[in-house]
Amino acid sequence: MTTTPATSLRISQHYDRVRQQSVYLCTPLETEDYTVQPTEDVSPPKWHLGHSTWFFENFILAEHAPGYRHFDERLNWFFNSYYESQGPRILRSRRGNMTRPTLQVILDYRRHVDAAMQELLEKDDETVRILTTLGLHHEQQHQELLLTDIKYILGSNPLYPVYRQGEMEKATSVAHTFLSIAGGQYTIGHSGPGFCWDNELSRHDVLVEDFGIGSRLVTNGEYRAFMEDGGYERFELWQMEGIAWARELEIKAPLYWYPQGGDWKHYTLNGGLADIDPHLPVTHISWYEADAYARWAGARLATEFEWEIACRQLEPEVPRRGNWVERKDFHPTPARNADDHQLLGHCWEWTNSAYLPYPRYPRPEGALGEYNGKFMVNQMVLRGGSCATPVSHIRPTYRNFFQTDKRWQFTGIRLATDR
Repeated sequence: MTTTPATSLRISQHYDRVRQQSVYLCTPLETEDYTVQPTEDVSPPKWHLGHSTWFFENFILAEHAPGYRHFDERLNWFFNSYYESQGPRILRSRRGNMTRPTLQVILDYRRHVDAAMQELLEKDDETVRILTTLGLHHEQQHQELLLTDIKYILGSNPLYPVYRQGEMEKATSVAHTFLSIAGGQYTIGHSGPGFCWDNELSRHDVLVEDFGIGSRLVTNGEYRAFMEDGGYERFELWQMEGIAWARELEIKAPLYWYPQGGDWKHYTLNGGLADIDPHLPVTHISWYEADAYARWAGARLATEFEWEIACRQLEPEVPRRGNWVERKDFHPTPARNADDHQLLGHCWEWTNSAYLPYPRYPRPEGALGEYNGKFMVNQMVLRGGSCATPVSHIRPTYRNFFQTDKRWQFTGIRLATDR
């Protein structure tokens, strides 16, 4: 991870804003919602609140605050996520079994750690500032997970409760074209000031041939045409693992799509069960589905290198508009309008690249080396960020990654083609 250290005052204020935002995102929930874990991929909201707090206590306060007293050392077992070096922990699939510690205890835990962190930040230590910046980016990742996990918790409930009331976003029809990108040698990866994760390093050259990139994301209407053409049953469109996965689906459609009265509706955070706008980007798609759709459409998915090259050419300025993770007046929507050429901030876009280290990958030493490096197997890269991604995390080099069957995140499809 790399970062440009901020001043003590700036990091202190930023710490407060980020930490308060996590609690704010949970304010629409009922007490019962905080403990539910309907599937292994989803963690209970109160676990996110506790784990992000444990990160600051375990990696910063315990190491850099002389005389710091742990709130309760037993919480390490509950809130250590996957750090083998940090001792035993609860199995990920059993996080929802724990009714204790209570939500109130976790909120008290957050206040205890926040007070100690603010006192430590007053000492203006550069190492502490760098680690705190890392911890805040980690918490912002969990804010995105909070929203997607809350959507799964509420969206799998047959009452389809509304998370936070807001207007449904509408889109207009925009023709899909392929934008030509010239082949050649390009440099990939993060450089310059500002934070990045270790998996965005080191910069290196790649050679690509001429290719075309979709001018916008695939829409709900286009994906429905794939469904109505028997897309989920046509084995020739799928990878072998994919067609086996598709045959096991109870509902052969994107996640949160439900058949209603001879038509389809989908669950949204701000409207509950709602009509599907055919012009909005289709979301909550697995890599299997994205790959099959691309083959059906006579195209393919871009490699992550093609995607980054196209992004730098077509969208040189990272959008800084507010989104619903970092705003207190947000109206959560399934995805942003599919505007021409915008590759950032709609939804995470599946690529056809396996998640692997770059050449000369600088895997950090110690516990933090477990953050990204040990997951570089059996996963595919996604690019672009989504409507749930904090704006400060949206950049051309950001590498998200999930297994091929995962779709509870805001994931979508952008087509590519050979030239």
